[in-house]
Amino acid sequence: MQHIQSYIEEHKDRFLNELIDLLKIPSISADSAYKNDVLKTADAIKTSLELAGCDHVEVCETEGYPIVYGEKIIDKNLPTVLVYGHYDVQPPDPIELWTSPPFEPVIKATELHPEGAIFARGACDDKGQMYMHVKAMEFMTKTNQLPCNVKFMIEGEEEVGSVNLSKFVKNNQKKLKNDVILISDTGMIAKDVPSITTGLRGLSYVEVEVTGPNRDLHSGLYGGAVANPINVLTKMIASLHDENNHITIPGFYDKVENLSDAERAEMAKAPFSLEDYKKALDIDAVYGEEGYTTNERNSIRPTLDVNGIWGGYTGEGAKTVIASKAYAKISMRLVPHQDWEDITQLFKTHFESIAPAGVKVKVKPHHGGQGYVTPIDSIGYQAASKAYQDTFGTTPIPQRSGGSIPIVSLFEQELKSKTILMGFGLNSDAIHSPNEHYGVWNYFKGIETIPLFYKYFTELSK
Repeated sequence: MQHIQSYIEEHKDRFLNELIDLLKIPSISADSAYKNDVLKTADAIKTSLELAGCDHVEVCETEGYPIVYGEKIIDKNLPTVLVYGHYDVQPPDPIELWTSPPFEPVIKATELHPEGAIFARGACDDKGQMYMHVKAMEFMTKTNQLPCNVKFMIEGEEEVGSVNLSKFVKNNQKKLKNDVILISDTGMIAKDVPSITTGLRGLSYVEVEVTGPNRDLHSGLYGGAVANPINVLTKMIASLHDENNHITIPGFYDKVENLSDAERAEMAKAPFSLEDYKKALDIDAVYGEEGYTTNERNSIRPTLDVNGIWGGYTGEGAKTVIASKAYAKISMRLVPHQDWEDITQLFKTHFESIAPAGVKVKVKPHHGGQGYVTPIDSIGYQAASKAYQDTFGTTPIPQRSGGSIPIVSLFEQELKSKTILMGFGLNSDAIHSPNEHYGVWNYFKGIETIPLFYKYFTELSK
């Protein structure tokens, strides 16, 4: 790929400004109040793909938010790369913890990003990383260096479980036919330690409801005589882990893959400072399942976490009530071979069984997805590795991620192709949190590296 660095240098201000304009649109798929903004973002992506050189782009309607599809087919005998990304973002709450408004992007220098980082919701997850692919496409088409066919599928419901993507993929297999799928929605170990994500955890996400009396009660008149749903819920949740932080749901670990000592030793070669990890999070100790390291706990082991809990009076001042209902949202991150639907049923059966007399329990499944592992001997992985070697000057480390991208296993099932996860974010980028940001250096490094993947994948496919 000739002149890629000079092309980026020539257009870097425009590349940044285009991303900033995209980040200004609050495309929050979880909140219907932002419906028009989500639709506006889809239209903006369509325009960007057209300007980047796609010959055909369409906004494909679904029962929810649309999927933007684009393609440039230069020769049907050449390989086809399908790029997946998403244009929706997480809600920005709690707003008061942001140091700048979440949808008014600003570039600020940080310790890890002295050249500056873009602070905005969606900067890293996933608008910034998705848009790298659009700009990489622009470079290849404008300089006549596109070596193969390209298809784009950018959706607007990833942050709410990709509700309608499955149906779209199943109904459009011919349109989406490809030789490899390329995604940037993960991260790398450090700016000087590139890595390729080779494994993702699955997900089961549920909401639970505990109901006691038929109305809120006076805590003085009824306290001690009637089951308090909030007290009951907290006890039930606490019982889901034992003293070793092992999940107590019967059958939960039956299909968990236990990695060999050799595999665990290979993973341990990745640079990691426990002290820096604790410092970055402002904690004095780590926590988790006994017998595993921090990096193993957040990647190769399943987990169960409460994501939200509420009930009763939470306003200013005092209101002495026993709430009629209490609620919690719970996510379980799963490892390959754990089926998310099976785990959801195991959770439901167990949680209902431990409810004491005096309360009723409901478990409402929300969404989920399977885990995924990609082989490191595939042509796609080799092409990605060579691309990183060229731009970073070092061989990337294969790394399993603790995150979940449920649609990756769907792609392999329906489209029969492997996915390569080329992420350029960092763990410190605060995705899903206040002050999400994405390094300017990382953004441009992605644009520089992605075209080389196309080059090497095409060469290795011959």
